[in-house]
Amino acid sequence: MRSLLSRNTRRVYNFSKSIAVLCPTLTTLAIVNVSFANDSEPSSNKYQIAKETQIIGEEYSVTLTEDITLLDIAREHGVGYEEIRAANPDTSLWTPGEGAEIIIPARHILPNAPQEGIVINLAELRLYYYPPTQNEATRWVETYPIGIGRDGFNTPLGITQTTMRLENPAWYPPRSMREEAAQRGDPPPSVVPPGPDNPLGSHAILLDLPGYLIHGTNRPDGIGMRASRGCIRMHAEDIEALFEKIPNGTQVNVIDENFKVAWENDRLYVQSFSTFSYDRKGIDALLSSLTRLAEVTKEKEASVDYIQLLDLLTASDRNINLLYPIERRIEYKPNLYEEIQKRWAGIYQSLPRQE
Repeated sequence: MRSLLSRNTRRVYNFSKSIAVLCPTLTTLAIVNVSFANDSEPSSNKYQIAKETQIIGEEYSVTLTEDITLLDIAREHGVGYEEIRAANPDTSLWTPGEGAEIIIPARHILPNAPQEGIVINLAELRLYYYPPTQNEATRWVETYPIGIGRDGFNTPLGITQTTMRLENPAWYPPRSMREEAAQRGDPPPSVVPPGPDNPLGSHAILLDLPGYLIHGTNRPDGIGMRASRGCIRMHAEDIEALFEKIPNGTQVNVIDENFKVAWENDRLYVQSFSTFSYDRKGIDALLSSLTRLAEVTKEKEASVDYIQLLDLLTASDRNINLLYPIERRIEYKPNLYEEIQKRWAGIYQSLPRQE
């Protein structure tokens, strides 16, 4: 097992155990060597958390010197499919072309959740890991793009913990998947050994949610998409780096925060990840977003351009946008609920009336 620490500074305690694990439609069998290592070295995915802001990283651009795909660029710079597409909407996914300038959205608003262990934000398709620290004045966070469950195989929300780590797992397709594949005339093998064809990749972290894992993948193009059967997928290099640092019993908090907001240098930034739908879930998400914004702006008695806010919520372009100070002249003070009624016709009766 590779470690990011030198042999002189690493203390490792190894044991081997055979274990059978069920992932939604996935079963694995592996021999695992578990190593507890404390890695404090910085990396391209690791950021120090400043006291005065909950924003990390910086957006930057790169100019291509070779003809590679946008997905290759995303992986190299630690962002996912949806992120790279949102930042470069007019760029070809497969042939951006030599000389093209590509925006790398490496700036992130930290989720509104306790900064402990692993936080997975499904709406953002991103994982955050907060390493334990003995010095609260110096806190760090690591963040990685992920793939999550597609429609019908939603990744469950809630707080759980890691239970065990598996290295080079074998995959045993369960009966349901074998039957589905047989109906298509393409029955899978009874077992897929460790290697490039293994859907779990080379590393997996078990969760205390029956059937769910954080694991690698043999389909890296699905990172940053809703493409799995409920498990959390990561790039091989990302799960390997995380694997070395996560002891058993690490808290894992799975949330679905589709609207994020944070102050930085007296400027208020917001980020929205999904268009609000005309159903109970969509209404609740809209109300939650407005409530969260009211809480944050109250701290500094800031006035917000709600027309701009609703434009951002309607677009939900995943980009971090400036909301305060207001940069345009407002001719009138809009009625927020009238504007909501215009954009989401029919939901007015479900919203609290403005006094």
